[in-house]
Amino acid sequence: MQMTPDVLQASEDRQHSKMASRDKELEEEIYDKVVDLTEYAKRQRWWNRLFGKNSGPLAAKYSVATQLAIGGASGWCAGYLFQKVGKVAATSVGGGLLLLQMANNSGYIQVDWKRVEKDVNKAKKQLKKGTDQARPELNSFVDKSTEFVKKNIVVTSGFIGGFLLGLAS
Repeated sequence: MQMTPDVLQASEDRQHSKMASRDKELEEEIYDKVVDLTEYAKRQRWWNRLFGKNSGPLAAKYSVATQLAIGGASGWCAGYLFQKVGKVAATSVGGGLLLLQMANNSGYIQVDWKRVEKDVNKAKKQLKKGTDQARPELNSFVDKSTEFVKKNIVVTSGFIGGFLLGLAS
């Protein structure tokens, strides 16, 4: 049985149409799976798995990029100010101690070391007593801070990055 070109062409067209319909079905199946995956990802946010069900950004009405930008900009400002104020404070304290030491060596001032030791011990006792009373307040502050960080993980991570960049600049 010899096949004519028309029969061959028809046979090839059927095979192509079967392959095309099969490819189309496969493409639709993949598309459905991707859509299902994106729906699942919307329902199961990564921070919910990491930090619990009650977590989620308070600034959820903003996009992730906006949250990162806000956190990064405020972190950079805080880091830059922290760096500048830290340098001024370190210079002031160091200069003051240097001047006091120079005045002591020159004889302008006399240090009563026994009185200094007595006052330091008194301050230690007061500080120890004060820390025992402040523990519940400190624990509640830490708990509130942890909850805030969990709910605003994107903004917080942007802030930390910006803060470190602000310190470095």
